[in-house]
Amino acid sequence: MKAWHLAAGVAAAVAALWAGGRLLPADAVERLHAAPLSAARAASGAPSFDGAVAWLHSRPLAPADLQGKVVLVDFWTYSCINWLRTLPHVKAWADKYQAHGLVVVGVHTPEFAFEKDLANVRQAAARLKVDYPVAVDSDHAIWRAFRNSAWPAIYIVDARGKLRHTHLGEGDFERTERVIQQLLREAGARDIDPRLVQVEGTGSLAQADWANLRSPETYVGYERTHNFGSPGGISRDRVRDYAVPTGLRFNAWALSGAWQVGPEAASLHAPGGRIVHRFQARDLHLVMGPSSPGKPVHFRVRIDGRPPGDAHGADVDAEGRGTVVEHRLYQLVRQPGPVEPRQFEIEFLGPGVEAFSFTFG
Repeated sequence: MKAWHLAAGVAAAVAALWAGGRLLPADAVERLHAAPLSAARAASGAPSFDGAVAWLHSRPLAPADLQGKVVLVDFWTYSCINWLRTLPHVKAWADKYQAHGLVVVGVHTPEFAFEKDLANVRQAAARLKVDYPVAVDSDHAIWRAFRNSAWPAIYIVDARGKLRHTHLGEGDFERTERVIQQLLREAGARDIDPRLVQVEGTGSLAQADWANLRSPETYVGYERTHNFGSPGGISRDRVRDYAVPTGLRFNAWALSGAWQVGPEAASLHAPGGRIVHRFQARDLHLVMGPSSPGKPVHFRVRIDGRPPGDAHGADVDAEGRGTVVEHRLYQLVRQPGPVEPRQFEIEFLGPGVEAFSFTFG
């Protein structure tokens, strides 16, 4: 099953569908997450963007500003791998259809506490070249108004202000673009090129290798974690020495060293701490950041006990060396060859790092 971010209630249902490290067929995903519009909701006007704490690249947009426009609302949070893999399509749609009357509005609703920091959001938007209007929804006000439940999520509003289409999670890009074209034509646009955009993301923006993906998103904080393998389990909110078991089972993870596990993340309190995860996927990412701003932490990655070589991700070199400099998603593994169960290990050469979640692709 696709491993996109979901709100807590839906995430519990998703987790229940995993069994023995196997993935559900794609049609089962669509049945759960297609989120069809009810007649009543389709007939109602789309919610406003009231509640945004700030706007990027635009003054605050009110319904009157969008009258006569087709509006694509994209809910995102910048550390989400599933949104990152959607971003190339959203940017391409914004570029292609702007002249025909499409307005793309990003709504940045945070999952983790560090994503509430406006400076972090600005920095991420600049790094990822998100240049369309963004409503910063740090208090989840717009999220609640839309009754949203996932990152990413796309809502499309027609030129009359009616909500006409929604899609939760990544994928289904062809249907979404066809809806954009249809609603623009309804609004009077002419000479729309019917060909679909062709995009190819790189690094963490590249599409997942769904055929070989066998590992689900794994949170490190105790509120949502599962499959923790260190002896003695998690000691909540206190520093403790952890160890990695001799035989770590598939899709389990473990800590080694002096860690404090909190609700969202685990923080390292001494040099040499490690996180180990036995996984199967082409790509492995870890959301992490320095505990103190401006104090980078160096790390080293190994796969099955060896440097990654040509299986290194975008944020490490062939020897597995990298540096945590800011809170974001780091791509640590991208395997060019056969995708089989592997044991991943990251060792931090100093203290002061926070680890939040593993995601795979």
